[in-house]
Amino acid sequence: MSTLSHYFSTIGSSIKELPAKIRASRLWREFPWRDILVTIIFTLIVYCAISFSLQNTEVTGPSMEPSLHNGERVLINKLAYRFGGEPQRGDIIVFISPEQPEGDVSYVKRVIGLPGERVKIENGYVYIIQADGTEIRLDEDYLPQPMLGYYVSGVIPEDHYFVLGDNRNNSADSRHGWTVPKSDILGKAWIVIWPPSEWGSAPNQKVGATS
Repeated sequence: MSTLSHYFSTIGSSIKELPAKIRASRLWREFPWRDILVTIIFTLIVYCAISFSLQNTEVTGPSMEPSLHNGERVLINKLAYRFGGEPQRGDIIVFISPEQPEGDVSYVKRVIGLPGERVKIENGYVYIIQADGTEIRLDEDYLPQPMLGYYVSGVIPEDHYFVLGDNRNNSADSRHGWTVPKSDILGKAWIVIWPPSEWGSAPNQKVGATS
């Protein structure tokens, strides 16, 4: 019995000494633990920064053709409108669906009307009616075809935006009676990342008045 006890006691002492022996070993002392730890921490910081500032989203449907196509994947800048930034006319934005606000659905459209303005569509063109009543016709040479029908919006509320798809005759957008609150904007389209043949900057536009 005493022999057995001595045997287990010896094993226990050896196990206790193992970490110290490992730490004292040349392999332990020369292994680049510090470099690995720094690399892990740096990787985590980069991952968190990317997750906080960027998001990958898929274009669904034909409403943004020919600028963006169904199935394309776009990287959006989630910080574009934080810290004082405001959406500009011509920006392509990704926002929470106003028709399914509780669901995991987002829309991709182009900003056309800004707070305090009204939007009019007539004879295939978009007009902006400013607060003082002045009308300006937008120069939109990126559209595939003239718009059909006549439309006039109400005054766009503060911190809301009127959006349209580029494929105006096949798009569910602010003409359905809703505008996009800034708080529902997920970000601004930045880079098209899929498919590889379409890789490049997202087709945001600086939309001004026609000359």
